[in-house]
Amino acid sequence: MRKKILTMLEQNGRIDLKDLAVLLDIDEAELANEIAQMEKEHIICGYNTIINWDKTTEEKVTALIEVKVAPQRGHGFDNLAERIYNYSEVSSLYLMSGGFDFTVIIEGKSMKDVALFVSGKLATIDGVLSTATHFVLKKYKVYGVALEKENKDERILVTP
Repeated sequence: MRKKILTMLEQNGRIDLKDLAVLLDIDEAELANEIAQMEKEHIICGYNTIINWDKTTEEKVTALIEVKVAPQRGHGFDNLAERIYNYSEVSSLYLMSGGFDFTVIIEGKSMKDVALFVSGKLATIDGVLSTATHFVLKKYKVYGVALEKENKDERILVTP
């Protein structure tokens, strides 16, 4: 049952509990208790709204930063990860396999803001060996949602 609840909430975090209970054919109070328990267990970690910032007047720059680090004895990557994700600029942080250790995703007001974060904060952390910054030029799909949907003319062509 948890998988069904999580899947439905992942698709629409704003769904009304009453509607979700009907769709899942369970009691609304039971559903509310299950969701509260999953929040307590940190299975459900938050609820987000996907915004296409390109359609607003707000200027935002998103960057993906590859980071190579020297893991700490006895702590591995966890302490470094915590130091990095505690910066307010960091929206996501992933431990990676391959040629680098972390992918850090940040948002800033400008490329200069991103550069200052990398040079002044990220690169100065003990254990950070190198960084490579990639700027996002355009977002097409975020968390499974297409941001730019093509308006297709679905009218049927009628010819005499």
